[in-house]
Amino acid sequence: MRVYSGIDRIPSGQASEDLIEGCLVLEGGAFRGLYTQGFLDAMMENGLNLSAVIGVSAGALGGVNYAAGQIGRSARINLTYRHDSRYVGLRAFLKSRSILDVSFLTEDRGVLEPLDEKRFMDPKRRFVAVATDCLSGKTAYFEKGNCADIGEILLAVRASATMPYISPPVYINGRPYFDGGCSCKIPYQWAMDNGYRKIVVIRTREASFRRQDSGRRGAEKIYRRKYPLLAEVLSRETEIYNRQLEETTKLDREGRMLVFCPSEEREIDLVEKDMEKLGSLYCLGRSDCLASLEKLRDYLDA
Repeated sequence: MRVYSGIDRIPSGQASEDLIEGCLVLEGGAFRGLYTQGFLDAMMENGLNLSAVIGVSAGALGGVNYAAGQIGRSARINLTYRHDSRYVGLRAFLKSRSILDVSFLTEDRGVLEPLDEKRFMDPKRRFVAVATDCLSGKTAYFEKGNCADIGEILLAVRASATMPYISPPVYINGRPYFDGGCSCKIPYQWAMDNGYRKIVVIRTREASFRRQDSGRRGAEKIYRRKYPLLAEVLSRETEIYNRQLEETTKLDREGRMLVFCPSEEREIDLVEKDMEKLGSLYCLGRSDCLASLEKLRDYLDA
Protein backbone atom coordinates (compact mmCIF):
# COMPACT_ATOMS: atom_id res chain seq x y z
CA MET A 1 0.00 0.00 0.00
CA ARG A 2 1.40 3.40 -1.02
CA VAL A 3 2.03 5.86 1.82
CA TYR A 4 3.61 9.31 1.95
CA SER A 5 7.42 9.04 1.96
CA GLY A 6 7.67 11.53 4.83
CA ILE A 7 5.13 9.80 7.07
CA ASP A 8 7.72 9.28 9.82
CA ARG A 9 8.27 13.05 10.01
CA ILE A 10 4.64 13.86 10.85
CA PRO A 11 4.65 15.25 14.42
CA SER A 12 2.88 13.48 17.26
CA GLY A 13 1.93 14.07 20.86
CA GLN A 14 -0.80 15.77 22.87
CA ALA A 15 -1.69 19.44 22.73
CA SER A 16 -1.83 21.52 25.90
CA GLU A 17 -5.16 21.47 27.72
CA ASP A 18 -5.01 25.25 28.21
CA LEU A 19 -7.69 26.88 26.06
CA ILE A 20 -7.90 30.28 24.39
CA GLU A 21 -11.38 31.80 24.12
CA GLY A 22 -12.28 31.87 20.44
CA CYS A 23 -13.69 29.87 17.55
CA LEU A 24 -11.83 28.04 14.82
CA VAL A 25 -13.77 27.76 11.53
CA LEU A 26 -12.64 25.03 9.11
CA GLU A 27 -13.59 24.86 5.44
CA GLY A 28 -13.92 21.48 3.71
CA GLY A 29 -12.39 20.42 0.41
CA ALA A 30 -11.92 16.62 0.46
CA PHE A 31 -8.19 15.83 0.34
CA ARG A 32 -7.36 19.55 0.22
CA GLY A 33 -8.12 19.26 3.93
CA LEU A 34 -4.54 18.10 4.41
CA TYR A 35 -3.58 21.78 4.25
CA THR A 36 -5.83 22.41 7.24
CA GLN A 37 -4.42 19.39 9.06
CA GLY A 38 -0.90 20.78 8.73
CA PHE A 39 -2.04 24.19 9.95
CA LEU A 40 -3.84 22.68 12.97
CA ASP A 41 -0.88 20.54 13.95
CA ALA A 42 1.37 23.60 14.03
CA MET A 43 -1.23 25.47 16.10
CA MET A 44 -1.40 22.63 18.63
CA GLU A 45 2.37 22.31 18.81
CA ASN A 46 2.54 26.01 19.71
CA GLY A 47 -0.18 26.10 22.34
CA LEU A 48 -2.88 27.74 20.18
CA ASN A 49 -5.89 25.74 21.29
CA LEU A 50 -9.16 27.58 20.74
CA SER A 51 -12.16 26.83 22.93
CA ALA A 52 -14.52 26.12 20.02
CA VAL A 53 -14.15 24.52 16.60
CA ILE A 54 -16.71 24.23 13.82
CA GLY A 55 -15.94 22.33 10.64
CA VAL A 56 -17.44 21.29 7.34
CA SER A 57 -16.63 17.97 5.65
CA ALA A 58 -12.84 17.49 5.76
CA GLY A 59 -12.77 20.42 8.17
CA ALA A 60 -15.03 18.52 10.56
CA LEU A 61 -12.86 15.40 10.28
CA GLY A 62 -9.72 17.39 11.05
CA GLY A 63 -11.53 19.34 13.75
CA VAL A 64 -12.25 16.14 15.68
CA ASN A 65 -8.53 15.59 16.18
CA TYR A 66 -7.92 19.25 17.06
CA ALA A 67 -10.65 19.05 19.70
CA ALA A 68 -9.07 15.84 21.00
CA GLY A 69 -5.63 17.49 21.05
CA GLN A 70 -4.04 14.70 18.99
CA ILE A 71 -1.19 16.18 17.00
CA GLY A 72 -0.59 14.50 13.63
CA ARG A 73 -3.45 12.00 13.88
CA SER A 74 -5.45 13.36 10.93
CA ALA A 75 -2.42 13.53 8.67
CA ARG A 76 -1.07 10.11 9.58
CA ILE A 77 -4.42 8.48 8.85
CA ASN A 78 -4.87 10.16 5.46
CA LEU A 79 -1.23 9.84 4.39
CA THR A 80 -1.15 6.18 5.40
CA TYR A 81 -4.57 4.87 4.34
CA ARG A 82 -5.40 6.89 1.21
CA HIS A 83 -4.79 3.76 -0.93
CA ASP A 84 -6.52 1.34 1.43
CA SER A 85 -9.56 0.18 -0.54
CA ARG A 86 -11.63 0.15 2.66
CA TYR A 87 -11.27 3.94 2.64
CA VAL A 88 -11.15 4.78 -1.08
CA GLY A 89 -11.90 2.11 -3.67
CA LEU A 90 -13.71 -1.15 -4.24
CA ARG A 91 -14.11 -2.34 -0.66
CA ALA A 92 -15.38 1.11 0.31
CA PHE A 93 -17.98 0.92 -2.47
CA LEU A 94 -19.09 -2.59 -1.52
CA LYS A 95 -19.65 -1.54 2.08
CA SER A 96 -21.10 1.96 1.68
CA ARG A 97 -22.11 2.30 -1.99
CA SER A 98 -19.55 5.10 -2.28
CA ILE A 99 -16.00 5.10 -3.66
CA LEU A 100 -14.98 7.06 -0.54
CA ASP A 101 -16.17 5.56 2.75
CA VAL A 102 -15.90 8.28 5.40
CA SER A 103 -17.04 5.81 8.06
CA PHE A 104 -13.57 4.27 7.75
CA LEU A 105 -12.31 7.38 9.58
CA THR A 106 -15.11 7.70 12.11
CA GLU A 107 -15.66 4.09 13.14
CA ASP A 108 -13.27 1.89 15.10
CA ARG A 109 -11.76 -0.53 12.60
CA GLY A 110 -8.83 -1.63 14.72
CA VAL A 111 -6.35 -0.09 12.27
CA LEU A 112 -6.47 3.62 13.01
CA GLU A 113 -4.91 5.50 15.91
CA PRO A 114 -7.47 5.45 18.74
CA LEU A 115 -9.33 8.71 19.23
CA ASP A 116 -8.91 10.24 22.68
CA GLU A 117 -12.65 10.11 23.34
CA LYS A 118 -12.43 11.44 26.89
CA ARG A 119 -10.64 14.59 25.83
CA PHE A 120 -12.76 15.02 22.70
CA MET A 121 -15.96 14.86 24.78
CA ASP A 122 -14.65 17.25 27.47
CA PRO A 123 -17.42 19.88 27.84
CA LYS A 124 -14.90 22.71 28.21
CA ARG A 125 -14.41 22.72 24.43
CA ARG A 126 -17.22 23.10 21.90
CA PHE A 127 -17.20 21.10 18.67
CA VAL A 128 -19.71 21.47 15.84
CA ALA A 129 -20.04 19.43 12.64
CA VAL A 130 -21.93 21.06 9.77
CA ALA A 131 -24.16 18.98 7.48
CA THR A 132 -26.95 19.70 4.99
CA ASP A 133 -30.50 18.49 5.64
CA CYS A 134 -31.66 16.75 2.45
CA LEU A 135 -35.35 17.39 3.16
CA SER A 136 -35.16 21.11 3.94
CA GLY A 137 -31.98 22.02 2.04
CA LYS A 138 -30.89 23.94 5.13
CA THR A 139 -27.61 23.88 7.02
CA ALA A 140 -27.66 21.66 10.12
CA TYR A 141 -25.31 22.23 13.06
CA PHE A 142 -24.57 19.20 15.22
CA GLU A 143 -22.92 20.21 18.47
CA LYS A 144 -21.07 17.68 20.57
CA GLY A 145 -22.85 18.51 23.83
CA ASN A 146 -26.29 18.33 22.22
CA CYS A 147 -25.82 14.89 20.71
CA ALA A 148 -26.85 11.76 22.59
CA ASP A 149 -23.32 10.33 22.77
CA ILE A 150 -20.00 10.18 20.94
CA GLY A 151 -21.51 7.82 18.39
CA GLU A 152 -24.05 10.42 17.31
CA ILE A 153 -21.59 13.29 16.97
CA LEU A 154 -19.20 11.10 14.96
CA LEU A 155 -22.14 10.07 12.78
CA ALA A 156 -22.76 13.78 12.22
CA VAL A 157 -19.09 14.19 11.24
CA ARG A 158 -19.56 11.37 8.76
CA ALA A 159 -22.68 13.09 7.36
CA SER A 160 -20.75 16.37 7.14
CA ALA A 161 -18.22 14.71 4.81
CA THR A 162 -20.61 12.56 2.75
CA MET A 163 -20.65 13.97 -0.76
CA PRO A 164 -23.80 13.86 -2.91
CA TYR A 165 -23.77 12.13 -6.30
CA ILE A 166 -21.13 9.61 -5.26
CA SER A 167 -22.63 8.58 -1.89
CA PRO A 168 -26.01 7.84 -0.32
CA PRO A 169 -27.08 10.22 2.47
CA VAL A 170 -26.37 9.52 6.14
CA TYR A 171 -29.43 9.17 8.35
CA ILE A 172 -29.45 10.75 11.81
CA ASN A 173 -32.58 10.24 13.92
CA GLY A 174 -34.41 9.13 10.79
CA ARG A 175 -33.52 12.20 8.72
CA PRO A 176 -31.12 12.16 5.70
CA TYR A 177 -28.07 14.44 5.54
CA PHE A 178 -25.29 15.19 3.07
CA ASP A 179 -22.02 17.15 3.09
CA GLY A 180 -22.28 20.46 4.90
CA GLY A 181 -20.58 22.13 1.96
CA CYS A 182 -23.73 21.70 -0.11
CA SER A 183 -25.29 24.60 1.78
CA CYS A 184 -22.46 26.25 3.75
CA LYS A 185 -18.79 25.78 2.94
CA ILE A 186 -17.41 28.28 5.47
CA PRO A 187 -19.57 28.39 8.65
CA TYR A 188 -18.20 31.66 10.03
CA GLN A 189 -21.72 33.00 10.61
CA TRP A 190 -22.29 30.39 13.34
CA ALA A 191 -19.24 31.73 15.19
CA MET A 192 -20.46 35.30 14.87
CA ASP A 193 -24.02 34.43 15.91
CA ASN A 194 -22.64 32.68 19.00
CA GLY A 195 -20.86 35.82 20.12
CA TYR A 196 -17.22 34.87 19.52
CA ARG A 197 -14.98 37.92 19.34
CA LYS A 198 -11.95 35.96 18.17
CA ILE A 199 -12.63 33.94 15.03
CA VAL A 200 -9.92 32.17 13.03
CA VAL A 201 -10.94 30.86 9.61
CA ILE A 202 -8.82 28.35 7.69
CA ARG A 203 -9.68 28.05 4.03
CA THR A 204 -8.39 25.37 1.67
CA ARG A 205 -8.14 27.47 -1.51
CA GLU A 206 -5.77 30.36 -2.21
CA ALA A 207 -7.03 33.85 -1.38
CA SER A 208 -7.84 34.82 -4.97
CA PHE A 209 -9.89 31.70 -5.68
CA ARG A 210 -13.49 32.10 -6.82
CA ARG A 211 -15.60 29.35 -8.36
CA GLN A 212 -16.41 29.91 -12.02
CA ASP A 213 -19.02 27.21 -12.65
CA SER A 214 -22.73 27.91 -12.32
CA GLY A 215 -23.50 25.41 -9.57
CA ARG A 216 -24.55 21.79 -9.64
CA ARG A 217 -27.34 22.16 -12.20
CA GLY A 218 -27.43 18.38 -12.63
CA ALA A 219 -28.86 18.24 -9.12
CA GLU A 220 -32.21 19.30 -10.57
CA LYS A 221 -32.40 16.01 -12.46
CA ILE A 222 -30.91 13.77 -9.79
CA TYR A 223 -32.62 15.09 -6.65
CA ARG A 224 -35.61 17.16 -7.80
CA ARG A 225 -38.16 14.44 -7.06
CA LYS A 226 -36.91 13.04 -3.77
CA TYR A 227 -35.11 16.11 -2.36
CA PRO A 228 -36.34 19.20 -4.28
CA LEU A 229 -35.11 21.70 -1.66
CA LEU A 230 -31.66 20.09 -1.67
CA ALA A 231 -31.62 20.31 -5.47
CA GLU A 232 -32.42 24.00 -5.25
CA VAL A 233 -29.61 24.80 -2.83
CA LEU A 234 -27.14 22.72 -4.86
CA SER A 235 -28.04 24.72 -7.96
CA ARG A 236 -26.96 27.88 -6.05
CA GLU A 237 -23.82 26.36 -4.53
CA THR A 238 -21.36 28.53 -6.46
CA GLU A 239 -23.28 31.72 -5.70
CA ILE A 240 -23.41 30.90 -1.97
CA TYR A 241 -19.73 29.94 -1.80
CA ASN A 242 -18.41 32.99 -3.67
CA ARG A 243 -20.49 35.25 -1.43
CA GLN A 244 -18.92 33.61 1.62
CA LEU A 245 -15.45 34.10 0.15
CA GLU A 246 -16.13 37.79 -0.41
CA GLU A 247 -17.64 38.25 3.06
CA THR A 248 -14.80 36.53 4.92
CA THR A 249 -12.26 38.58 2.96
CA LYS A 250 -14.09 41.77 3.95
CA LEU A 251 -14.39 40.73 7.61
CA ASP A 252 -10.68 39.89 7.69
CA ARG A 253 -9.81 43.36 6.33
CA GLU A 254 -12.01 44.92 9.01
CA GLY A 255 -10.24 42.95 11.75
CA ARG A 256 -13.43 41.10 12.73
CA MET A 257 -11.85 37.71 12.02
CA LEU A 258 -8.51 36.31 10.92
CA VAL A 259 -8.57 34.33 7.65
CA PHE A 260 -5.77 32.05 6.45
CA CYS A 261 -5.48 30.61 2.95
CA PRO A 262 -2.81 28.47 1.27
CA SER A 263 0.12 30.70 0.32
CA GLU A 264 0.62 28.73 -2.89
CA GLU A 265 -1.85 27.39 -5.45
CA ARG A 266 -1.83 23.60 -5.55
CA GLU A 267 -3.76 21.40 -7.96
CA ILE A 268 -5.32 18.63 -5.86
CA ASP A 269 -7.99 16.29 -7.24
CA LEU A 270 -11.12 15.53 -5.24
CA VAL A 271 -9.75 12.07 -4.41
CA GLU A 272 -6.08 12.82 -5.12
CA LYS A 273 -3.90 9.71 -5.58
CA ASP A 274 -0.43 11.25 -5.51
CA MET A 275 0.82 10.79 -1.95
CA GLU A 276 3.74 13.18 -2.39
CA LYS A 277 1.37 15.96 -3.52
CA LEU A 278 -0.80 15.30 -0.47
CA GLY A 279 2.19 15.23 1.86
CA SER A 280 3.47 18.46 0.34
CA LEU A 281 0.08 20.11 0.92
CA TYR A 282 0.21 19.09 4.59
CA CYS A 283 3.70 20.60 4.86
CA LEU A 284 2.46 23.82 3.23
CA GLY A 285 -0.27 24.15 5.86
CA ARG A 286 2.22 23.59 8.64
CA SER A 287 4.75 26.07 7.25
CA ASP A 288 2.05 28.70 6.61
CA CYS A 289 0.99 28.44 10.24
CA LEU A 290 4.54 28.62 11.57
CA ALA A 291 5.14 31.74 9.45
CA SER A 292 1.98 33.30 10.94
CA LEU A 293 2.46 32.51 14.63
CA GLU A 294 3.18 36.11 15.63
CA LYS A 295 0.14 37.33 13.71
CA LEU A 296 -2.04 34.66 15.31
CA ARG A 297 -0.83 35.39 18.82
CA ASP A 298 -1.22 39.14 18.42
CA TYR A 299 -4.79 38.70 17.20
CA LEU A 300 -5.79 36.25 19.94
CA ASP A 301 -4.12 38.30 22.70
CA ALA A 302 -5.64 41.64 21.67
